[in-house]
Amino acid sequence: MPSIDVVIDLSAEACLAHYEGRVGQVLAYSLDGRRVVFPAEALRRVVTRDGVHGTFRLSFSSEGRFRAIVRLR
Repeated sequence: MPSIDVVIDLSAEACLAHYEGRVGQVLAYSLDGRRVVFPAEALRRVVTRDGVHGTFRLSFSSEGRFRAIVRLR
């Protein structure tokens, strides 16, 4: 399963927009500088009261569909 490591730094307010469905996708940058777009609903698994902050590994199917998100640090 392909994966990519990204840095996400979203405030609680930005996460609320994603959670409420006002924003459908998240734009993040990989550790090597590539732009990565993935479904905002993925943040529900890692959001805290402070938002989402840290480095995460995104996993995708061989067809490029989002599968999982895991906090690395």
